[in-house]
Formats: sequence, C-alpha cells, structure tokens
Amino acid sequence: MSKERPLQELSENLEGSLCRPQRGKWKRRSSCSGGLDTENTPNELIQQWSPPHKKILTSAKGKENEENTFVLARRPRKRRESAAGLCWDSLPDELLLGILSRLSLQDLLRTSRVCKRWHCLAFDESLWHSVDLVGKAQLDAELGQVLSAGVLRLRCPHTCIGQPSFKSAQKLRVQHLDLSNCTVETSVLEDILSRCKHLQNLSLEGLVLSDSIIHSLAENTEIVRLNLCGCSGFSPESLAEMLKSCTRIEEMNVSWCDFSNLHVQAIAANIPSSVSHLNISGYRQNLTMEDVKAVVKRCPNLTNLDLSDSVLVTTDSFPVLQQLSSLRHLAVSRCYQIHPASLIDFEKFLNLQTLEVFGLIQDSYLPILCKGLPHIQINTQPFSTVARPTSASRKDRTLWGMHCRLVYKH
Repeated sequence: MSKERPLQELSENLEGSLCRPQRGKWKRRSSCSGGLDTENTPNELIQQWSPPHKKILTSAKGKENEENTFVLARRPRKRRESAAGLCWDSLPDELLLGILSRLSLQDLLRTSRVCKRWHCLAFDESLWHSVDLVGKAQLDAELGQVLSAGVLRLRCPHTCIGQPSFKSAQKLRVQHLDLSNCTVETSVLEDILSRCKHLQNLSLEGLVLSDSIIHSLAENTEIVRLNLCGCSGFSPESLAEMLKSCTRIEEMNVSWCDFSNLHVQAIAANIPSSVSHLNISGYRQNLTMEDVKAVVKRCPNLTNLDLSDSVLVTTDSFPVLQQLSSLRHLAVSRCYQIHPASLIDFEKFLNLQTLEVFGLIQDSYLPILCKGLPHIQINTQPFSTVARPTSASRKDRTLWGMHCRLVYKH
C-alpha cells in the first residue's frame, strides 16, 4: 500500500480529515495560460514552441510589382487575460494564505486537492494552529499528519486512536492537547508524548499511562495545567520526578487515580509551590492529615482545593486550611469524619467564597447552614473544574477557554 493511501481514504470518507492528491494526478491549472508568452516561460521556449513563420512570398508577375513587394506572415497573438483581469496563479502565496485562512476545515481540505501549489499552501502551519476533531470517532494516520502540520491546539477527547504514523522523528509544536478518555494503546501514547516538548495545557483523563509517559511529561517544563484524573499505570518515583521538573504548574488534577498511599505522599512532598488549584480527591484511606499539612505548607497560595472523598480528613484540618489566606473554593464532600455541626466553623474563613459539602448534611439542614454562612455559596459545583479543558457546565467547544479555528463537522 502506498504512503498516500491513508490520506486518500481520509479525503474521500471525511472531508474533515487531512488529504493528499493521488500520485501522478497533479495538474497545473491556470486560467491565463491561453497566451504564448506566459509569465514563467523563457523566451527561447516561446520561440521554439511557436508555429513556424510563413515564408515571405513576393509577386514576380508584372514590372509594376518589382518595387512593391508584400509579405504574408502570422500576426502575433495578443496576451489574453482572464475575465476578472487576474489569474489565481499570479497571486502571491501571502495573499492565497490569507484567503485560505477564511475557509472551514472541510473547504480547506477540498482546496488542497486543486493543484500541487495549493496543496502545499493548504497545509501551511499558519492555517493549522488550532483544530477541534470532536465527533471524529476514529483517528489513525490523519492524527499524525495534523500534529505534524504544526498544530498548537488540538482537541480530540473520546476518540479511538489507532496508529498516527509519523513520517519522521521531528518534535511537535503542540502546546495545548486534550486526549481525555480516548481509546488508545499506551505505546501509541508514548510515541505521541515523547515528541512533545512545549506542552502548556494537557489532559489525559481516564487513560492508562506508563513511567515512560511520565518521564516525557517531565521534559515539558512549561506545563501550567495538568489533568491526570482517573489515570493509572505509573510509579510514585516517576510521579515525584515529574513534579520536581514541572515547576510552573498552576492547576493540577490528580483525583481518583489508581494511587497507593506512596503516590499521595509523593504528591504531598514534591508538589510545586506554584500550584494554586489542586484536586486531590478520591483517596479515602490514602490521604492522611499529615499529607494535608504537607500540601498546605508547600502551596501557601492555594485558592482552589478539593479534598473530597477522603475519610481521614477531620475537623482538625480546619485550622490547617485556615492558614491558606487566599483560599476561595474548598470541597470536602463525603469526608465523613467531619461532623455537620462543625461546618459553621467556616465562618472564620473570611475569604472563602464557595464550599462543597455534598453528602455531609441533609437537604433540610442546608438552608440553616446557608443562613449561618451568608458570605459563602454552598453546594453550587458538584463537579470539579480544576485543570479540565472544558467545564461540564459549559456547552461551547473551548479548550481551556480558547477556541479552535478548524472544527470538524460530521
């Protein structure tokens, strides 16, 4: 099977994936090629390809014609311009790129099949800085081509990923990548992430990872938001190494991972001080009060903290959490060691704005608690938004608040 086959299938089946004209099918098209003296044709070839000139014919009859000779010759044809006055081939690349930048994903792919020049322009990296492939059920070789085209933002959660088939070992330019809940082999994920060195926002929610993947993430020292919710397959040692390298993380979601108490301790001991939003919920017996104290000590600027579903967190954590002067959002849902009557103590948290205590109080007691804590909104966010690329409460197709220019429509 030829190398172009995956691209041909993509253009035929999708018009929303990447495509390439078939081998030997390139054809130069120009609406202004009717003239002999084209813009890019040397004069020697024009003369060579021109019809032979008529021989000079003179009349030999009669003395009156001896001094009056006449010539039969082809009159040179005038250059014919297109009806609009210009042809597409005469437009500079910069102007064509400006036109192509206004096209949708499907139209851009159709345009890439016009001619070889337009194919090269259609896959210029300036046109592929942001792509949203949500709704594309299967991504194979086309994923490798999208990433290789220089995409900076890529959104393709809940997708079945096959073999991207990268043509070279080049590093990828992608900075914002959402692969949440994709169906993908760990080896394929290792190949993709080993090529990433400039990641700033990354979501791998629900995926099976490996130590190799975590080591690759450690090389992306510019990561700001990292969502590993529900991940598994890596050791506490690799996790600690990654946290030591990625010192710019501001939002981190490591909730409900397949962690032991050693993983939780690795987070508490190595979490960067730059973290301001942390979701470390779902660890029941593995998150201890000592771990909470360590996190508070290492991250004094926390504004959003989720400790939900940790049964070892008690009311003794309140004085510790009160040290976080910037804390605005706190979640302790289903931390059953916290007595409902003690929730009134949150009146001492003067800067606290929202409090999630799902499962701790009955609905009948909620109005009483709200009256006792008038400056705090209680139980308004059942789902955490920490480091997640798209909030569950929003219906748009943003990627950490950023829109993608090229959107797949099925």
